[in-house]
Amino acid sequence: MKKHVILYLLSLLSVLLALQSCDKNSAKEPARKISLFNSEWKFILRDDPSASTESFNDSSWRVLNLPHDWSIEADFSENNPATPGGGALPGGIGWYRKTFTVDTADKGKQTFIDFDGVYWNSSVWINGNLLGERPSGYISFRYDLTPYLKYGQENTIAVRVDNSKQPNSRWYSGSGIYRNVRLVTVDPLHIAHWGTYVTTENVSAESAEVNLRLTLENNSKEMRSAELISVITDAGGKVKAEINSKVTVSKEEKMETVQVMKLEKPMLWSDTRPYMYNITTQVIEEGKVIDEYDTPLGVRSFEFDRAKGFILNGEPVKIKGVCQHHDLGCLGAAVNERALERQLQILKDMGCNGIRTAHNPPAPELLDLCDRMGFIVQNEAFDMWHKRKSQEDYSQFFAEWHERDLTDFILRDRNHPSIFMWSIGNEVLEQWVHMDVDTLDLQQANILFNFAKSMNKNEHSDDLHANALLTIKLADMVKELDPTRPVTSGNQEPRPYNNLFKSGAMDIYGFNYNDDLWGKLPEMYPGQKYIITESTSALMTRGHYEMPSDHVFIRPERWDLPYENPGNQCSAYDNSRTPWGTTHERTWQLVKKYGFLSGMYVWTGFDYLGEPTPYWWPSRSSYFGIIDLAGFPKDVYYMYQSEWSDKTVLHLFPHWNWEAGQTVDVWAYYNQADEVELYLNGKSLGKRSRKGDEMKVWWRVPYQAGTLKAVSRKGGKEVLTREIKTAGSPVELRLTADRQTLTADGTDLSFITVEAVDADGYPVPVADNMVNFSIEGSGFIAGTDNGDPTNHHSLKKPSRSLFNGKALVVVQSDGKKGDISLTATATGLKSTTINIKCK
Repeated sequence: MKKHVILYLLSLLSVLLALQSCDKNSAKEPARKISLFNSEWKFILRDDPSASTESFNDSSWRVLNLPHDWSIEADFSENNPATPGGGALPGGIGWYRKTFTVDTADKGKQTFIDFDGVYWNSSVWINGNLLGERPSGYISFRYDLTPYLKYGQENTIAVRVDNSKQPNSRWYSGSGIYRNVRLVTVDPLHIAHWGTYVTTENVSAESAEVNLRLTLENNSKEMRSAELISVITDAGGKVKAEINSKVTVSKEEKMETVQVMKLEKPMLWSDTRPYMYNITTQVIEEGKVIDEYDTPLGVRSFEFDRAKGFILNGEPVKIKGVCQHHDLGCLGAAVNERALERQLQILKDMGCNGIRTAHNPPAPELLDLCDRMGFIVQNEAFDMWHKRKSQEDYSQFFAEWHERDLTDFILRDRNHPSIFMWSIGNEVLEQWVHMDVDTLDLQQANILFNFAKSMNKNEHSDDLHANALLTIKLADMVKELDPTRPVTSGNQEPRPYNNLFKSGAMDIYGFNYNDDLWGKLPEMYPGQKYIITESTSALMTRGHYEMPSDHVFIRPERWDLPYENPGNQCSAYDNSRTPWGTTHERTWQLVKKYGFLSGMYVWTGFDYLGEPTPYWWPSRSSYFGIIDLAGFPKDVYYMYQSEWSDKTVLHLFPHWNWEAGQTVDVWAYYNQADEVELYLNGKSLGKRSRKGDEMKVWWRVPYQAGTLKAVSRKGGKEVLTREIKTAGSPVELRLTADRQTLTADGTDLSFITVEAVDADGYPVPVADNMVNFSIEGSGFIAGTDNGDPTNHHSLKKPSRSLFNGKALVVVQSDGKKGDISLTATATGLKSTTINIKCK
């Protein structure tokens, strides 16, 4: 009996403790509530103006989760108005609707909806009330829902997205609410949207001064006073510095205050050790925390030097960067943090340390990852100003929207330590073209004109072109919001009559291509600072080789001429380029040679959808990438790895499945060795060493089936050995996952490489089998790809042919714990299954 009583009392005690714990948890409800607002939206791809009304019947609409890109779901077609330049996928008009309930406890607070990006021409309604419109597809924006909410009842958000007027982009844009959405609920007295700005001064290994500017917003009907407490914590959560101050904010007003903290012995942020702190700021009123706001902090010092290039924490660092468009291959433009992380990790493993966000504001997740992974970011605002590049592009909105868009861009991103420069434009046509007077606000132009004269920014200010004035305006807007970083732009006009250079507003002169002039830049622009904002534009298809490899194929012959070649592919030997570009090897040789060049951003890191230079249809994606659209490295990846990283490299290519009697050029990229010796079926074909600034060695070899082996040596001692074998006929499929355990959050991904292997288990590099995929368990197939720029099969279909021996299938968690089983089958081959766990 006593035993039962004791068990009962213990059980009762556990219940009471649980209830107490619940009470504590509810008491600790965050002062600022931020929740992802991505799940269970309804969507339809057609226009219906009545869909903005609260009573509209959307029961037949498709239910989906955001982020969502409707264009990527279709098959490719040259008849789509976007054209192959825009990815050959459809646009259109789409509607999204979502119903939700707001807790009655939130009455008296403010609730906002934040959109990270909607492409494009979005209009948003709440309960039938229009909140606003935003044309740009890349900018983040917020609306206040508070005046229209019904507490404790259903509310309806409706979003119309108009991507029907095409072409409006020179690359694939995607369509829809393709970035994350959040609901934010705060007290009427709170830190404003993007309302902190952190800078560091007097940075050394001993200490750093941290300046935090805070903007408080009081939307109450009365004056309010509060205490602000800001705490710096390190990566382990340990408090390193704190400060408190008192503020009073008038009713319906904003005010700014500054807090200064000293950080002792800071860990400095760098591209090799990207150490991050966090600043948590609490707004406290009468002893209660009414708002809490986190600000990332990376402590570093940097400068761009006229002679030494980029200096980070007192040490010269060459920026070894790439340009990146925003699409994620078979996932389209719908942002996914794991997909971004995978791209950045592949680049980091190559030795890359820089990202240029070509040519628009990126998803916030990209910058968060760059902070944590150590990338030197050039953050770019616009691809065009007033002068259009595509028939329906942003130029039509620039006059009305550029001030708001540029301001929001800087405010959103300026706390990221990975950002080291702002770019206000890429190859804008205002470099040359005269702007009509009526396209510029005359009063504004006169103000800019007089300001330029007073600042003596140009010896001939009286002759300043309207486009130079516009450059000054944009640069000064950036510097007003963030004076700590330089302003640059990407220019393919290198000569001094470029209006952007004439303005005197550029802190760093950015050059796109024109490599023959790089050595002359100090003579052309004495006393300036330089960076190669865009370079190379070499053309490659993974696994496709054109010989002779020592001949450079220039495609097209001239930028404005069409080009055709059977198969629409480009050589992976680094012997194919555009007329305005250079090979990868040549570009890096020059940037490496000139110490005054801060670095370069290669066009591009990854292939991207659209802009299929040098071809048109049937091509639908680019050939520029060091890595293909599926994320498989092309051979030149290893040239960069041998030059940019501290990894020991020996990369031998091409594959060894050729026709009898064929002569094949064999290349090897290597480092940390004096020479490479090549063997064919055990017989030496000779030793080769790089000469001068060359980055490879190569042999011309009569093909014989068997084994090709390369051995690198240093001082006569073997460093690495690599072998390539002649593969037999494919007999079965092989699946290799980059991660076999996922987080069951509904967004996590596993990227699975698909290969056909021969009887010995060796991959067949020329296999092109069609592979079908089926899946069971707690996940779904998010997309498939193979890196072929000419494949018209929808990237969302659960089947894909192997291309030059490889394909990719992407598996996504559905949000539930459990196992995922993916099976791949192909006619005539043994099928295979891989298991993935979701925890």
